[in-house]
Amino acid sequence: MELLSLNQLKFSYPNSERGRLDIERFHVNTGEKIFLFGPSGSGKTTFLEILAGVLSPASGSLIIDGTELTKLSHTQRDAFRADKIGYIFQSFNLIPYLTVIENIALPLNLSHERRKLVPKNQELQKIQAIALRLGIQDLLDHKTSELSVGQQQRVAAARSLIGHPKLILADEPTSALDFDHREKFLSLIFDICKEQAISLIFVSHDRSLQSLFDRVVALADINKAAVKNNGGLA
Repeated sequence: MELLSLNQLKFSYPNSERGRLDIERFHVNTGEKIFLFGPSGSGKTTFLEILAGVLSPASGSLIIDGTELTKLSHTQRDAFRADKIGYIFQSFNLIPYLTVIENIALPLNLSHERRKLVPKNQELQKIQAIALRLGIQDLLDHKTSELSVGQQQRVAAARSLIGHPKLILADEPTSALDFDHREKFLSLIFDICKEQAISLIFVSHDRSLQSLFDRVVALADINKAAVKNNGGLA
């Protein structure tokens, strides 16, 4: 069953020929793990931001979990993203003055739907369980500014996974790690996604991990505007 369906999507920044997206068709099945690759500047991050509802396309259709995102207002897209989508940023985007447990709990406080799935009286138990899986159970009371890069990465993953999202978007979150640590991290994420039937789109320019995924997609192969982009966007 398709979780995400994108058709005839076009996007460009005003007054710029660079980084344009012109994608006829892209889909993601429920529970599917997709490796999306392209060189730096090819539009990978822009594409993720469209899928997340951060950016709105000029035309086309984007349906996620039965909702047509292009028909939603900016505020409605923000609410949808909070309810349905977990985002692992390349720079993690953790709040440094909050503890690990407070960072992980943020999606529960921003989404009524995730809060329904993880009531306040179950919050600590759920966070402890996911922290244990990711090996950060002893760090919950630490400020994220005190953590190593690898530890921050796992906190960011826990934050994205809490509250049963439908889709995880990961923007090169393993770029600072060596191969062994990247593979171990992905294995943990894969296990949780499989248990909860979460779909995953993992974006990278490093193809050494692509064999671990269900499907490999080159952005240039689906973006008809790629040949016209000179430099593009991240």
